[in-house]
Amino acid sequence: MTLAKRTVQHRVCARVLPVSSAGEVLLLHGWDPANPEEPYWFSIGGGVDPGESLEHAAAREMFEETGIRISPDDLGDPVAREDIEFDWSIWHLVQDQTFFALRMEPAEVHFGGLEPLEKAAIDKADWWAPDALDADGSAANERLTDIMRAAVKAVLGGDQ
Repeated sequence: MTLAKRTVQHRVCARVLPVSSAGEVLLLHGWDPANPEEPYWFSIGGGVDPGESLEHAAAREMFEETGIRISPDDLGDPVAREDIEFDWSIWHLVQDQTFFALRMEPAEVHFGGLEPLEKAAIDKADWWAPDALDADGSAANERLTDIMRAAVKAVLGGDQ
């Protein structure tokens, strides 16, 4: 199902890239509810609420989308920023996204904090190495794996 006209929504977003000691990044798997036949992997995060800092929004989104609590103080300087446009549900989203990296070993993920529309459009989480996601070809956008590499380098150092 493709929607002819979607409502444009401008958002400032904070995103979290948890990085394991193996150099893998925790991502979510889902799809545009209006186009479920084309799933993709994407980073954890979402819109910043009025008066909320990027770091607090990132920590809140991490808990809502994975059930994993982190402190805004655990997030260092952003590792990347991007402006992106894409369609999701009834919206054409225009987003200013800031990405934070966080060292974290694999932990149990649950989707209890997702909103109903998100629950219908997200089915799993998994750890991905940037090269493996490139080879798979299922990243949400062409910059995601480069941003993942920046997060891995920020957390583990060296040329990842």
